[in-house]
Amino acid sequence: MLRVTKLTDYATVLMTVLAREAGTVLSASELAARAGLELSTVAKVLKPLAQCGLAESVRGANGGYRLVRDPHSITLADIVEAMEGPLAMTECSIHEGQCGIETSCGVRTNWLRVNDVIADALRGVSLASMAQTSPPQTARGIPVRLTA
Repeated sequence: MLRVTKLTDYATVLMTVLAREAGTVLSASELAARAGLELSTVAKVLKPLAQCGLAESVRGANGGYRLVRDPHSITLADIVEAMEGPLAMTECSIHEGQCGIETSCGVRTNWLRVNDVIADALRGVSLASMAQTSPPQTARGIPVRLTA
């Protein structure tokens, strides 16, 4: 099964919270509460998102985090790459010449095609469209707390 890590999944959740409040600075604890995540997890996830220029830290009494770009211009590919690095199904999808059997391998071309399809799919979904979906609620309307 192919899947992104929990932290990457949580990054999409946090980014959708920020997208719903585009332009607003939210503290890490506000983000944690709205996303249903532990504060330590939020801090861990926000660091690479800020380093890649998707979110920014605002200092001061009313400090916190906000999106750097318009949610329509941020894609799922941007978020996944911020958390996981370059999109690649296999090592040879991004690093030519790293495999000992590359010259005799008959599957690299197909892996490259699969990689391109997945990358295009992730590039085709904007953060704005992700933010339009309502978050799930529990019976009492309180989000479930998740930990990494």
